[in-house]
Amino acid sequence: MTIGVGGSSFEEELARLSPPTSRSVAIGLDEYRARIAKAQKLLRDGGHQALYLDTSTSLRYFTGIDLALTERLHGAIVPAEGEVVYLSPAFEEPKTREYMLFGDDVRCWEEHEDPAALVVDTIRSLGYESGSVALDPQTPFYIAEGLRKAGNRFSFTSGQPITAACRQLKSAAEIALIQQAMDITMEVHRAVARALKVGVTTTETLDFLARAHRKLGRDWSSNHAQFGEATAYPHGVPYPQTLNDGDMVLIDMGTKLEGYRSDITRTYVFGEPTERQREIWNLEKAAQLAGFAAARLGAPCEAIDQAARGVIEAAGYGPGYKVPGLPHRTGHGLGLDVHEEAYIVKGNRTPLQPGMCFSIEPMMCIYGEFGVRLEDIVYMSDDGAKWFTQPSHSVDDPFGYEA
Repeated sequence: MTIGVGGSSFEEELARLSPPTSRSVAIGLDEYRARIAKAQKLLRDGGHQALYLDTSTSLRYFTGIDLALTERLHGAIVPAEGEVVYLSPAFEEPKTREYMLFGDDVRCWEEHEDPAALVVDTIRSLGYESGSVALDPQTPFYIAEGLRKAGNRFSFTSGQPITAACRQLKSAAEIALIQQAMDITMEVHRAVARALKVGVTTTETLDFLARAHRKLGRDWSSNHAQFGEATAYPHGVPYPQTLNDGDMVLIDMGTKLEGYRSDITRTYVFGEPTERQREIWNLEKAAQLAGFAAARLGAPCEAIDQAARGVIEAAGYGPGYKVPGLPHRTGHGLGLDVHEEAYIVKGNRTPLQPGMCFSIEPMMCIYGEFGVRLEDIVYMSDDGAKWFTQPSHSVDDPFGYEA
């Protein structure tokens, strides 16, 4: 029997869990102001007059305001010089002011008015009659189109180079929040592995994962559970499965802490691994470790993908994205979004820099049989790559209880 898998129950494991005693430290006002200052320098360097932020994680990153996207325009303008201006439906102004951490300029629009015209008029009121406006990459099309119609003296371009340049380099405070979120999710991983037994369904497992995160103080979690042949498909299958002895188990989950994400995947065998399962699991781990070894400061992001994929292809799988093999990129950036810059994929020549956080997860997919994904997140320090969570130890002892 695989060590640390089975032998308990969902209720026993829930009873063992208790919220962490340490308190998270939210991002401070000085850091928000530093983010704005960096964005403004990038705006000036790029010849832009302003950055428009929609209701998105970039709005939260630069201002601390966390709002759900609706059909109503709600956001902020970061001018190349001067203070941030907030945009709000008029009836939401009191709530907007409650969320604001700094500044006091709120421009409002009534229900019958064109909010895109308000954005353009606001930029003009800041002293810019024409020029280039960088748009939040998450701006909905109907807003971007409205801005183009309302602001024909301005050109509108993607703000992705600005938002990515800021967001993909995490501060010590951001890394600390991600680490705390990872620790919580790792505890749930160990608990669910112990709780599994023959006859358990993926539906029951997902319910446990959500309840376990809540028991640890997290109201939100994103959870995926796959058993047996379904583990071969990166994003699962649209039907529940029931656990049988000898099945491969794939659990992928994460939570949020002050908006910052965790994301960890573990794959292991319920029962005794077969030689085939052992071979593919060991190949997956070798590919993950090869990717980590390639994560050197100054190296391009694509070097990690090349290293991990090279191990898989050398074993006779692939090549490229063909299956059996690795059908997707090796990793993605992580922060306020679970998938963000920088992506670990062929063609991404962005150099690895201190502060970058990204997954290394070169999944082995064998359609019709099973799959193995080992996903851990790495951050680049001044000394090189560091794991937030230690990789799975071995196919026989995935959580390293006897390491």
